[in-house]
Amino acid sequence: MPIRPLSETVINQIAAGEVIERPASVVKELVENALDAGAKRVEVATAGGGLSLIRVIDDGGGIPTDELPLAVSRHCTSKLSDDIHDIRSLGFRGEALPSIGSVARLSLRSRTAGADAGAEATVDGGRVGHVRPVAANPGTTVEVRDLFFATPARLKFMKSERAETAAITDVVKRVALAFPAVRFTLSGSDRTTLELAAVPADGDGLLRRMGQVLGKAFSENALAIDAEREGVGLTGYASIPSFTRGNALHQFAYVNGRPVRDKLIAGAIRGAYMDVLPRDRHAVTALFLSLDPALVDVNVHPAKADVRFRDPGLVRGLIIGAIRQALEGAGMRASTSGAAAMLEAFRAPQAPGNGARYSGSHYTGGWSAATSPSRPLEPATAAPSPQGFGEAEQAVFDVGAGVSADARAADEAPAQFARHPLGAARAQVHENYIVAQTEDSLVIVDQHAAHERLVYEALKEAIHARALPSQMLLMPEIVDLTEDDAERLSAHAGFLARLGLGLERFGPGAVAVRETPAMLGEIDAAALVRDLADEIAENDTAEALKDRIDRIAATMACHGSVRSGRRLKPEEMNALLRQMEATPGSGTCNHGRPTYIELKLADIERLFGRR
Repeated sequence: MPIRPLSETVINQIAAGEVIERPASVVKELVENALDAGAKRVEVATAGGGLSLIRVIDDGGGIPTDELPLAVSRHCTSKLSDDIHDIRSLGFRGEALPSIGSVARLSLRSRTAGADAGAEATVDGGRVGHVRPVAANPGTTVEVRDLFFATPARLKFMKSERAETAAITDVVKRVALAFPAVRFTLSGSDRTTLELAAVPADGDGLLRRMGQVLGKAFSENALAIDAEREGVGLTGYASIPSFTRGNALHQFAYVNGRPVRDKLIAGAIRGAYMDVLPRDRHAVTALFLSLDPALVDVNVHPAKADVRFRDPGLVRGLIIGAIRQALEGAGMRASTSGAAAMLEAFRAPQAPGNGARYSGSHYTGGWSAATSPSRPLEPATAAPSPQGFGEAEQAVFDVGAGVSADARAADEAPAQFARHPLGAARAQVHENYIVAQTEDSLVIVDQHAAHERLVYEALKEAIHARALPSQMLLMPEIVDLTEDDAERLSAHAGFLARLGLGLERFGPGAVAVRETPAMLGEIDAAALVRDLADEIAENDTAEALKDRIDRIAATMACHGSVRSGRRLKPEEMNALLRQMEATPGSGTCNHGRPTYIELKLADIERLFGRR
């Protein structure tokens, strides 16, 4: 077959295959166009999961009538100068509208602020219609019908209507997080209406928008992030370690306002939470990177979902350092979801037909001591006593060993301890849980999980405060690598030596391992070196060895901490609480489990109908 130029329709359909993967891709492109036009209100309506209808209405600057034919032509844009490296808008290629029009029925209606009337351009499966005058409000309305009717084979790869609808919702939420001052509305016959009211574009406004998108619980369990390094700024919010999700879908990342799904950023978030989250849990984050457009390439992915940084090590280090600094600065914070779950567990189901109810702050009707399922058992030998609450009468509440330790009368737990974040220890129950009292709450501490975190942090500090001991190999182990990998390892040899790994170049494509960290015992040196070479090639860091050493320290801490079942003296309980308050990250153990739960006095009073 001879070489020949492709038709304009085929070219647009090829471009559509790269840019328009599914209905959510169409929504993303159209919403980004609206925001680039300066819109303060964006309305999105869909039907049939976006395959039947997608309509996007904005109040932006609009498109002049004489520019409408260019708007539906390939590689025509108002957003890009002659410098491809200076991209300051969300869109820049000029491919979205013609690509959509080549596989669907597209209607583009627009009116500028000073125009007397609007105009409309249409594209039907790649055929461009004539521009005609229409009545229109200032702004732009884009309507897409019968998506992929011109390429029916693509319809076979679409998911269910519900799945496509959910993908569109996710796209709108991701874009809305970066533009809190814009009002977003998402509606349609295939969904429940979602309205995101405009909020001030400051820190508090961003947190409110995140509450709209991620729920109120995130706002209550979020830490502010604000850092800058060598011209790269990082702002946003990240969840405390005890507030997590089962997947990474609730991690939002933005580069100069552009939503991205970047492996480097995702890896940095995992690294920042490595010590405080279990492997199957993920933090909730919304991070905004701002840097000179010349330092990041956003033109490396057809859908602009990935980016490439000129200095990836700088960005990774900034994210990890900023999140860890925020976690350390947060001090003692427990997730509100843990307390909420505990309160829900305390709310016993109401027995049918007992007529119990609350009126204001008073409990009326339906309960008696004689019929309560929570009444104490009456021993056969118990005799009525007029004193009512004497020691003998209280003995019926004895359920065995009772409290493991009682700190109520201990001189070592003075009243001023109650003013501390974790309060004063009052008792130990089931030989594992410390019950403490603050001025306005009740705190329950898992003594093993708490002490495990304290021991782990102490071990890490002792380990990394100086060069780690190493063990000399009788015979150096030669590891064959590519020349590039050997060069990268040689450049990081000083850092690796501090961690106990001694290596040096051995010819053009190999390194000789002469020492290994004594803490790791007998290891596969070749496998370790290759893993380090892969990490350096991907992230320009050699943190894998440090992480491995930290995992050993975590195991040692688990076995060296206070075990469950050990009775603690009052002074030991209070000493543990004070150490927790002074140790960063002590809200979770090394495995990511919470170390304590706090119940506010107001919530406890609500349980008893006092509020």
